[in-house]
Amino acid sequence: MELMHQFLRKQVDISDEDWRVFSSRFEQKIYPAKTFYLKAGETENYLAFVDRGLLRFYVEDIEGNETTIGFSIEGWFMCVFSSFYTREPSLYYGETLAETVIWRMHYDDLQEMYDRLNIVERIGRLATEQMLLWKSERELSFLTKSAEERYLDLFNKVPHLLQQVPLKYLASYIGVTPQALSRIRKRIS
Repeated sequence: MELMHQFLRKQVDISDEDWRVFSSRFEQKIYPAKTFYLKAGETENYLAFVDRGLLRFYVEDIEGNETTIGFSIEGWFMCVFSSFYTREPSLYYGETLAETVIWRMHYDDLQEMYDRLNIVERIGRLATEQMLLWKSERELSFLTKSAEERYLDLFNKVPHLLQQVPLKYLASYIGVTPQALSRIRKRIS
């Protein structure tokens, strides 16, 4: 949990006592590679911190085609927010791309922590703001940038992701075919 503690100390001034109380509600879960973290139709019950590993989130259309909508990497909080906060079934799938170790807190425990510790409300607000900014930037990039620019943005934000994620998932994430992404990569190499 040290990675999570370091992450939070960069974001907020969390006291040792608040950290002790907050961290006591997390449990560790290990997922093998190529395992579902969450399936469409299930309700997201956990806020999680990725201690090690990599996850991909995607939707599937009625023909079975997958569109990658996001990734969660080491050192980030994650959950399917739309399901977590509404308590309704998820439309997204989440799967591990590598063995993944997470620390997770149940929804009910998080609600209790919000009531008990002011700093946890601040952490929740900052995490939600970060997620909204990331989603907003991605949405805007589809309206104002080329596929090559979207690829370069991803490369600049999380360069190591490009070595860990299969080409077809990266292509789906930036909205192109794998062949088009190969041409983009050749052009900018």
